[in-house]
Amino acid sequence: MSKQSPVKVGSLGLQHVLAMYAGAAVIPLIVGGALKLTAEQLTYLVSIDLLMCGVATLLQVWKNKFFGIGLPVVLGCTFTAVGPMITVGSEYGVTAIYGSILVSGLIVLLISNFFGKLAMFFPPVVTGSVVTIIGLTLIPAAINNMGGGQGAPDFGALDNIGLAFGTLIFILLMYKFSTGFIRSISILIGLIGGTIVAYFMGKVSFKAVEDASWLHMPELFYFGTPTFNVTAIIIMTLVAIVSLVESTGVYYALGEITGKDIKEKDLVGGYRSEGIATIIGGLFNSFPYTAFSQNVGLVQLSGAKSKNVIYTAAGIMIVIGFMPKIGAFTTIIPSAVLGGAMIAMFGMVVAAGIKMLSKVDFNSQGNLLVIACSVGMGLGVSVVPGLFSQVPASMKVLTDSGIVTGSLTAIVLNIVFNMIPSKKEKQAPVEVKKAA
Repeated sequence: MSKQSPVKVGSLGLQHVLAMYAGAAVIPLIVGGALKLTAEQLTYLVSIDLLMCGVATLLQVWKNKFFGIGLPVVLGCTFTAVGPMITVGSEYGVTAIYGSILVSGLIVLLISNFFGKLAMFFPPVVTGSVVTIIGLTLIPAAINNMGGGQGAPDFGALDNIGLAFGTLIFILLMYKFSTGFIRSISILIGLIGGTIVAYFMGKVSFKAVEDASWLHMPELFYFGTPTFNVTAIIIMTLVAIVSLVESTGVYYALGEITGKDIKEKDLVGGYRSEGIATIIGGLFNSFPYTAFSQNVGLVQLSGAKSKNVIYTAAGIMIVIGFMPKIGAFTTIIPSAVLGGAMIAMFGMVVAAGIKMLSKVDFNSQGNLLVIACSVGMGLGVSVVPGLFSQVPASMKVLTDSGIVTGSLTAIVLNIVFNMIPSKKEKQAPVEVKKAA
């Protein structure tokens, strides 16, 4: 392989940062906005997320005996975690989010050696149902933002609706008529375009940018000492397991692209890196981290498979993460503009779940029932949260969240329909013997 110039490596690294920047910046804005965080807290959340994305990526690319898969993979917060974090934060407080993230990261570390065996409980019919449920529960947050933000005095105003749909249409047109790298950052360009229009409408304030410092240091437990709630821990552990399943696909895809044969020990190293990254995210009040699939396409499109490119991308993210003033620019995006982009992004979470379900055998009535009941229960409990208000307190850990209820329904029904042999299956060998 010919040696690449520093300028080319730097350009390719920056391209990876731009491809994942929208996700890295938008997720803290969505979560922070839903939890009514201040502009200062939002700026911290964006900055620490970018910094920790860089740290998490380094942990994954740097392969050693204990952790790291050694592939050109970029780590970031998965959209799968957005709905659960908002749910946990709204119900149990911000500190419960980070307590559950810490425990889920520790669980990932503990199960990394034998996750391959646990994966049998999470086939596409289960993971697809879970991701679909999570995507559907996110849509109301997008709709609220389109109106200007829940509780806003001008909620539903025509200028908010116009901004939201204008941003969404712009993103769709960018995606339709552009190709390659420009298409991959169409959401980021849409957010910038929508914010520029909003500025001329008088809806953008730069106060958060003016107040933000140029340099800061990460703070341990920025939002306070973490608290540990059983329901919250179950929710975030389910998210972590789904993320591991998704990451496994990313690892194999990158292995195919780079010509590397992925072995069990490689997967274990990758899982451990995700566990460590998630724990670090919890300590510094950031997010759980997982392999970003959008960057896989860049590796394929650019043909740049060198780990040096990803090391450079990680370095850029870390530098930006130490500079809150840069992160503060993302906090000026109006809610309506964010809502328009969220419709596309959250809809893509639902689409990702449906794509997972496309691998399922729909001729099996059992699979259809797994999907029907789990999505029905997950969405139902989310829309009508008071359904299980009369159940004993000890049971509410399983019924307080539509994500938990729907996920457990999918897991249990998959065991019933696909893992426990049916009466016909048990009788089949006997019938063969009689026929013989």
